[in-house]
Amino acid sequence: QVELVESGGGLVEAGGSLNLSCTTSGFTFDDYAMGWFRQAPGKEREGVSAISWSGENTFYEHSVKGRFTISKDNAKSTLYLEMSSLKPEDTAMYYCAGSKWFRGGCPCPGGPSVSGSFYDYWGQGTQVTVSL
Repeated sequence: QVELVESGGGLVEAGGSLNLSCTTSGFTFDDYAMGWFRQAPGKEREGVSAISWSGENTFYEHSVKGRFTISKDNAKSTLYLEMSSLKPEDTAMYYCAGSKWFRGGCPCPGGPSVSGSFYDYWGQGTQVTVSL
């Protein structure tokens, strides 16, 4: 049974930092790309960042580039998202997700994707709230 559990969310002032974690089980974590997504109230889910199965390649959505860092620890089967210089517009429920594609099987020549349709496994989310 595949399980993804996010943690590390909370309330932080603008300009602050939070580190999210996603612990996983039930699949060979080091063989799959992973991603972080978020959904704010009344808005559609959006992809934030993704990392290839090897960890060598990453993608960041434009608004978080330079502020967020994605990483994966294959030995711990854990995905991370380090968030700094947080803004009120970063407020959302954050979800981690596991790709449906084994290793290099993803039809994404440009690198890891934040297209939600590329992911099969989802966590329950952790709330991030950034206050002014």
